[in-house]
Amino acid sequence: MSAKDKKTDQHVKELEQQIEQLRKENQELLEKLQRLSADYANYQKRVPRQIADTVMYEKKKIIRSLLPSLDNFEHALAGAAAAEGGPEALENIIKGVKLIFDHMLDALKALGVEKVNSVGQPFDPSRHEALMQRCEPDKEDGIVLEEYQACYLLGEDVLRPAKVIINKVAPEKQTPQQPAETGPESDTKPSEETNECESEKQ
Repeated sequence: MSAKDKKTDQHVKELEQQIEQLRKENQELLEKLQRLSADYANYQKRVPRQIADTVMYEKKKIIRSLLPSLDNFEHALAGAAAAEGGPEALENIIKGVKLIFDHMLDALKALGVEKVNSVGQPFDPSRHEALMQRCEPDKEDGIVLEEYQACYLLGEDVLRPAKVIINKVAPEKQTPQQPAETGPESDTKPSEETNECESEKQ
């Protein structure tokens, strides 16, 4: 065999080795791809189940926190049915309802919910919903006078805005001044500044 043939055979062997190496690498990549596909398919099945489990867990947590309030309602109703009447019975019912109210606020607070007091605060459209306006000249314009429904926050997010009545003071108006008449028979009175309030409106 000539030197040229030997060199050719050597080159062919090298090419065959390279091809075999490429085949192995291709097979490894294919196996990795198959494993990734299987893992992704399992992930797609697992995630919805995990989300459903998490939602169910949070539901149970919230419901459990409210069950004592439901128990207190039951006790209060039973006490009201058994009461013979009179101021003492009424006082016990009021105490029972207040206990339930405080417990529900504590349960909500544990979940990060905050009840916001709006009365006396400036009107904030992000937290307040104005039901109507009323004029009280002795109070600052634009403040909340009454609250029909409280505002609740979850962190910085408004769960529900408050329904309120806000103060609307009309600008002061002055009547034109007239020259005073002289003489003992004159009964003209000096004009006075007036502050007119707008009527209540929806």
